Amino acid sequence: MTADVGGPTTDAEFAAGFQRDPELFTAVYDRYFRDVYRYVAGRLDTEAANDIAAETFLVAFGDRARFDPRRGGLRPWLFGIATNLVARHRRKEARHYAALARQAPEPLAYSEENRIIDAVVAGRLRPLLVRALATLPRGERDVVLLLALGQLSHEEISQTLGIPSGTVGSRLSRARKKLHQVIDQEAVNDPINER
Repeated sequence: MTADVGGPTTDAEFAAGFQRDPELFTAVYDRYFRDVYRYVAGRLDTEAANDIAAETFLVAFGDRARFDPRRGGLRPWLFGIATNLVARHRRKEARHYAALARQAPEPLAYSEENRIIDAVVAGRLRPLLVRALATLPRGERDVVLLLALGQLSHEEISQTLGIPSGTVGSRLSRARKKLHQVIDQEAVNDPINER
């Protein structure tokens, strides 16, 4: 969304506006709902994403008076709320990844050669990736998924999780090493490679 002429354009202007007039919070929803939804949908299923994304904005609306643009932007603030709500559903998230890891790749539909190759590669890598993600500690998994699904910068992840930027980098580095190890080990143990 782009702000209307004369409407809020910065996070500070948004905050000042919705703190005076709660109806202006709809502009925050309009601007950020899609990003928050995509992030949550990548971590959970789409049904839970609808609920958690909506709950994110309900919590944010209730806490709007506490939002301080000097501490970070609206986007990281909202992603922080969403991440906390996802954490409440952590057991469900773990079950979701475990179920995805057990799923066989979906059968391929007839298509062009490149689409078939892409589908085969994605189908083979998806179970490996979700198994690898399930092995990560929550803090590392949050950083990876905020980067990959939320497309947040390191600074935004830092604001979202309330951790220093250096911690974001070190968690991301550790997570990448672990993901590579799990995926490489799975590839070595793959019966298809033994043929």
